[in-house]
Amino acid sequence: MSAVAERAPASSAPPRRPRSVARGTVRPSWGDRLEYLGLRMAAGVLGALPLWLALRIGELGALVAWLVDRPHRRVGMRNLALAFPERPLAARRRILRRSFLNLGRMAAELAHFPRLTPGRVASMVRFADEDHWRRTMGEERSTGRLVLSGHFGNWELLVFANGMRGYPVSLVHRGIANPLVDRWLNRLRARAGTRLIRKHDAARDVLRALRARELLVLPFDQNSTRGLGVFVDFFGVPASTNAGLARIALRTGAPVLPVFLVREGRSARHVAHLLPAVHVERRGDLEADVREATRRFSALFEEMVRRYPEQWLWMHKRWKTRPEGEPRLY
Repeated sequence: MSAVAERAPASSAPPRRPRSVARGTVRPSWGDRLEYLGLRMAAGVLGALPLWLALRIGELGALVAWLVDRPHRRVGMRNLALAFPERPLAARRRILRRSFLNLGRMAAELAHFPRLTPGRVASMVRFADEDHWRRTMGEERSTGRLVLSGHFGNWELLVFANGMRGYPVSLVHRGIANPLVDRWLNRLRARAGTRLIRKHDAARDVLRALRARELLVLPFDQNSTRGLGVFVDFFGVPASTNAGLARIALRTGAPVLPVFLVREGRSARHVAHLLPAVHVERRGDLEADVREATRRFSALFEEMVRRYPEQWLWMHKRWKTRPEGEPRLY
């Protein structure tokens, strides 16, 4: 996402900012080209329809995926068994089916991004406590802010809406395998001022963004490979979790803002929940401090997933990396 100073401009339209999305250097394969063509055709059809109808068609496509995509369905059910062992199998299936449906609705909304105006976005996304959000965004600080969020609700719309309100952000981004799809998605993000920080450039550019008092999002809720994450409990099961958010917060003193976008029913209306800022503590043992901060972040994320389980991406192998000596879970 794209970084900016903390005060919003007076205009209601998002500020025009340099688009610094890096071009992928990988030459797309014929499979990539066919996948991209199919995606653009589907997005074109959904984007041309009224949003309410596009949402229903997105749901239909998600139901088809739910029925035929056995590998992801199997991963999702395994995750739900780990997270909610006390719930009946039928209840876990229902959560996963609704998680698929959330992705279908998200795809329909994403297809409408090129046509969304600041006014239309404002009608789709509201903050649970608008005054709290405005005060938080308007505070003068010596450093930027870090955002704790993840693949929850329509995470792309959360970033897009923030930019359309005049507060674009910078996003630490790991490119999609298909370079054509990656560039297309990044162009959509850039419409709201989002600036992407490629993962291999993250260390330098993240510190630069925070020194410029920008709003910065780092991915948090997916599996980290050994050496890049720390093990903290997620639903009572040790999960290798990205420690970058904690390390940056400890190094810079930047506050961490937990923000989650929750969809209202099957509609295109969403409520953004801005939770109290988390200030990490330095006690002299860096690795222990990183682990404790990451544990706090993980507990916050887990609480939101418990409240709205159908809005999280269950189809990812969240517990793939295991502590030494523990058996594989997938």
